[in-house]
Amino acid sequence: MQLHHLRIRHAIGLLALAVFSLSACKSTSPAGEKVKMPFTGSKYESNNRWFRGTGTGVSVKQNIARSKADLDAKNQLAAQVGTNIRAVTDQYLGQTENAEAADVADKFQSLVREVMNTEIGDLRKIGEETRYNATTKEYTQYSAYEIKKNAMFRFLKKQAKTDAKINDVTRKKIEEILDEEIRKADLEGE
Repeated sequence: MQLHHLRIRHAIGLLALAVFSLSACKSTSPAGEKVKMPFTGSKYESNNRWFRGTGTGVSVKQNIARSKADLDAKNQLAAQVGTNIRAVTDQYLGQTENAEAADVADKFQSLVREVMNTEIGDLRKIGEETRYNATTKEYTQYSAYEIKKNAMFRFLKKQAKTDAKINDVTRKKIEEILDEEIRKADLEGE
């Protein structure tokens, strides 16, 4: 009889251990379950050669979801370009202690805003994915874009040359800054 009770206790102990192990495996974070998003990872992140941006859009209409995702990705690119240019400009102007530093920085930022509002020829879509949720009847669109840094800087330089609002001194400084960034980007491409 004692052997029978011992086997039952052993079986209950093993069962409890199995239940505990299974529940430990299925536990989730208080924040919820991890979601794998499309277009994540180094292939979709900016680096020394590329500006890259991803976007998401949700709507009951697929074309609107696509437009939202494209806009989100392009806004991400614009923010990166703006941040990069601001950092480069600050560094350059800090080194040269130029008397027109504030004017050059303002004109440069204005130029970046104008450029990002135009169609850029070298901007390419590198990924697009659509999902449909039958419960909510909504489309979720994911988009990913990239542009080579040297192409972006060349485009900015071309725009600076033709911008009537930029005086010759400021234009020269902007071109010097962009030439240096183009040189760096070209070296990364080799």
